[in-house]
Amino acid sequence: MSRIGKKPVDFGADVKVSSNGDILTFVKGKNSVDLDTKGNVDFAIDGNILTFTTKSDEKEHRAFWGTYRALAQNIVVGLTVGYTKQLEINGVGYRAAVKGRVLNLQLGHSHDINYDLPDALQASVEKNVITLKSYDKQKLGQVAAEVRSFRPPEPYKGKGVKYMEEHIVRKAGKTAKK
Repeated sequence: MSRIGKKPVDFGADVKVSSNGDILTFVKGKNSVDLDTKGNVDFAIDGNILTFTTKSDEKEHRAFWGTYRALAQNIVVGLTVGYTKQLEINGVGYRAAVKGRVLNLQLGHSHDINYDLPDALQASVEKNVITLKSYDKQKLGQVAAEVRSFRPPEPYKGKGVKYMEEHIVRKAGKTAKK
């Protein structure tokens, strides 16, 4: 029995939720997010409360019950509060700048990396910290992972792009014989 799936999702008065078949649409202002349940769960909208129930007692449907409830909760939190990820750049000459909808990165390659930001994302750079903000948790995590992949932190000096909360395990370098 899913303990997460049992909990109702309270989306408040500022988020509008509508359904079209198996698709739930969450709207706040000009931001809109769709959640396609693909017929794996049943849901009911009662006022400002969204509840999920299983389609059947099959193991797959019971697994989707908690998953879709968590996805709906993430969408509501994203539309009301928003999500933020911070990336830290370490290294001599490593820089980042935001020019319109493009994140310009100088990470020690022979060329600059120009990363086009999706519409759902906002970026800002302050010193050596890139701050990414979005209402879509999945897109935010994907963009942060792609930016980090351009120059992942190396274990000897820690140079590269890392998540702010990430801890890099350092290795000892070569030692000279005595």
